[in-house]
Amino acid sequence: MDTVARRAPAPAQQTAPSILAPRPGTIAETGLSQTFLDDLLVKHLYTCGALSLRQLTERLALSGSIIEALLGFLRRDGRVEVLPARGTETAIVYGLTEKGRTIALEGLTRSGYVGPAPVPLEHYAAVVRAHTVHGLVTTRTAMQAAFADTILRESLLDQLGAALNSGRAIFIYGPAGAGKSYVARRLTRLLGSTTLIPHAVSVNENVMQVYDPSLHRRVEGSREAAASANASTVLMEFGHDPRFVPCSRPFAMAGGELTLDRLEVRYDRAARTYEAPLQLKANNGLLLIDDLGRQRIQPVDLLNRWIVPMEERLDYLSIGSGVHFSAPFDVVLAFSTNMDPRSLADDAFLRRIGYKIAFDTLRAEEYAAIWNQACSSLGIECDPQTLEYTIAWLHAPAGIPLLACHPRDLLCIARDQMAYLGESGPIAPATLRRAWQSYFVNLTSPADTSAAAERRSST
Repeated sequence: MDTVARRAPAPAQQTAPSILAPRPGTIAETGLSQTFLDDLLVKHLYTCGALSLRQLTERLALSGSIIEALLGFLRRDGRVEVLPARGTETAIVYGLTEKGRTIALEGLTRSGYVGPAPVPLEHYAAVVRAHTVHGLVTTRTAMQAAFADTILRESLLDQLGAALNSGRAIFIYGPAGAGKSYVARRLTRLLGSTTLIPHAVSVNENVMQVYDPSLHRRVEGSREAAASANASTVLMEFGHDPRFVPCSRPFAMAGGELTLDRLEVRYDRAARTYEAPLQLKANNGLLLIDDLGRQRIQPVDLLNRWIVPMEERLDYLSIGSGVHFSAPFDVVLAFSTNMDPRSLADDAFLRRIGYKIAFDTLRAEEYAAIWNQACSSLGIECDPQTLEYTIAWLHAPAGIPLLACHPRDLLCIARDQMAYLGESGPIAPATLRRAWQSYFVNLTSPADTSAAAERRSST
C-alpha cells in the first residue's frame, strides 16, 4: 500500500508557493520517470498531430529544458521527428513517426489521460499539509467581519467560529430555509486566501485528475491567471511548479444526489481516466454534506465512511488494479440537515463530531432586518405596513414560522407579479398576499383564504 505519513499541520500559507512547490528544472525533479513522461508527450502529439516546443511546454506544464530533453531522446529513439514549418510560422514543430504513432496508441489503451504532467502523491501531500485548513485561527473579530452583511445571532456566530478552530466536523441542523447552507458556504471567507491545486496526481504512475473547473476557482489577478494565454510567460517565468493551479480554497457541496461511489476514485471506462473523489478535490477547503438523510444511501453508511478520515485526517483509497494508497483528508467537514440528528446517527458517532449547532426560527426583529436587507438588495420599494401585515396577518394565523428564506422569496414573487400586471410603486399588502398564495402550498380554497385574510385585516 502506498501511504502518506501523517504529520502535524504547519501554519497555513507559511511557505511561498515558489518554495513549497518549486518549478522542476530536470526530469528527476518532476518526481516522474522518463518512461512515463515520454509516453505522455507522444500521446499529446498523437492527439494534436504536430506541436511546437512552446505548445508542448504549455500542454505538459513542464519547462522548456525538460521538454527538449524528452524530445531529444524520442528523436533518437525514432518516435518523434521534426516536421516542415507550417505556413508563415518559423517555430520548429514536432510530430510522430509511424513507430511513435504505434507506441502512442498503445499508451492510450492503457491510460487515456492526456493533460499536464501529474504531481507525485507525496509532493501533493506535502503541499496540502503546508496549506492545511486546520492551521488557521478564527477570532470573533474575523467572524463579525466575514458576516457583517448577514443577519445572524451573535451566539450562533460564536459557535461557528469556535467550531472552525476545533478542526473537528460540524453538524448543523434546523428547519429547512433557516439559512444553514447559506451560512456554511460563507464560512470559506474565514479559511484564508489561496491554495495550490494540482491538475493531476500520480499514484504509482496511475494518473488521477484533481483540478475541476466546476469546483476550483483560479485566483484572479495571479500571474498564472493573467498570463494563461501566454505559455512562455507561464512556464518560463512563473515562480512555482505550473503543474499546480493557484486557487481559492475550495468549497464543495453535495446534497441528495450524493452516492458512495463519489467518495472513491472514479474510473471512466470510455475515456480510460481516473477522477479524484469529492473529498480529495475539497482538500484545504470546506466540504458540506447538505440535506443529510435525503441521499439515496442510508445516512449510517455515509457517516461511517467518514469515521476513519475524521479521526486520522487520512483517507484510504484505491486506484488501478488493486493499488491502495492514503491521501490527506484536510477539510472542514460540515453536515447539514433539517432532520433530528438522533434519527441519523447513534450517540457514538455524534460524539466524534465536535460541534452540533442548531439553527432556529427567527425573531420578528431578525425577520424585519432580513426583509429590509432584501428590499435594498433587490431595489424594491416596500410599504412599511406590508412587513407588519406579513408577520401578523400571514405568518401568525397560518402558523408558519419565520425563516430566513421567506423575505427574499416572497418579495421576488411579488415583484414578478407587479411586472406582469404593469403595476408600479411600493409593494402593498394585497400584492404580498398574492405572492404568499403562490409561494406556500394551500389545501384550502383560495377564495376562503382571501376572505379570511380580508376579515382579519379589517378588524
